[in-house]
Amino acid sequence: MASEPPPHSLEEELRSSLKLSFDPAIFAAWSKLPPPDEGHVAVWRRWAEEAGGPGIFAVLERHLPQLRFPIREGLSQEADYRAAVLQGTDPGGLAAATGLGLEEPGAIEIELYPSAAGTIPLLIVRRRPEFVALVHALGKKNEPVPIPDSMGALMIAGYNNWHRVGELRREWEEQDPGQREQPTWREAFAKLKTRPELYQDRFILLSDGPYSAVPAAELGLADEEWRRKSLIIRRDHECAHYATRRLFGSMKNHLHDELIADYAGIVAAEGHFRADWFLRFVGLDGESPRPGARALIYRCEPPLSEEAFEVFCRYVKSAARQVETFDSQFFGRHGDRSMGDRLAGLVALVSLRLDEMAEASAPDRLAESAAAIRPSIAERFAA
Repeated sequence: MASEPPPHSLEEELRSSLKLSFDPAIFAAWSKLPPPDEGHVAVWRRWAEEAGGPGIFAVLERHLPQLRFPIREGLSQEADYRAAVLQGTDPGGLAAATGLGLEEPGAIEIELYPSAAGTIPLLIVRRRPEFVALVHALGKKNEPVPIPDSMGALMIAGYNNWHRVGELRREWEEQDPGQREQPTWREAFAKLKTRPELYQDRFILLSDGPYSAVPAAELGLADEEWRRKSLIIRRDHECAHYATRRLFGSMKNHLHDELIADYAGIVAAEGHFRADWFLRFVGLDGESPRPGARALIYRCEPPLSEEAFEVFCRYVKSAARQVETFDSQFFGRHGDRSMGDRLAGLVALVSLRLDEMAEASAPDRLAESAAAIRPSIAERFAA
């Protein structure tokens, strides 16, 4: 019988969990900022224009097959659902396509948001029931899985857009048969599947409820003001994930990524970074993580031991305070920060590991990174 492998030491656990995965060479290769919009953006822009403001759900329902089905346990394994979602069959003739059954579809809005990484479609949902329904439909295969109250946003990536596939098929059919690179649509479709950028979309679902389920009173804010700021934080949080994925080649479920993304969101909402807000949002504002804390979701892969996670959380707490010092000293505490400066801050935060960011020298090191990249970012935004 084979012996069990020796357990990893605390140092090995932490070393593995602290590795940087961001690639600065990818960012350096973008000669113009923001980069060109991804291919799906043009389609979503047409849908927004077609809706003309309210009524976007009716437009999306025609093009996104998941929105034609109810939320029901086991639905993702049913033949009708699989035919529509996996094969592009028109849901119109399918018995199971009885609709999502939203109470207030008008609570859903669309915005094409010009982020530092390019325009990205946002679906802003003004009521919790509709937000949860869209998360179930578009992110959970129409299955009624539990959605935590603290969840207020979801990036949908790699979404197979059958509307775009249909447009490409029509273009293929309109070609002279003698000029087609692939003589049959079956062969053309097989080649298309090797080019996911031609048919896969990325978009963001956002609610405007309290960010991380933190009540307004805890932050000393009026409910309406906190609702407004919560939406800004969520929007720029998700757009920071989009930026690290597109500009640096990495987006992970990791507390380093969450610090970067919350940094972006808090700066957009407040004009400067607040470590106390971030630590409350992730549930690390006390001696130990709060019950149900967001931080508990990000225990790395493989999951850290209790001892290692305790050390990891100490790094996060110290890193947040060092980032606040850097942000305040380098950018100041004002609310009119340019997109270029916000991106410079993000570039600085991807340059250090969490344990390095937790050190007393981190504000100076972050400032050096931001100062070094700032002129290049300005040039690329002006290009």
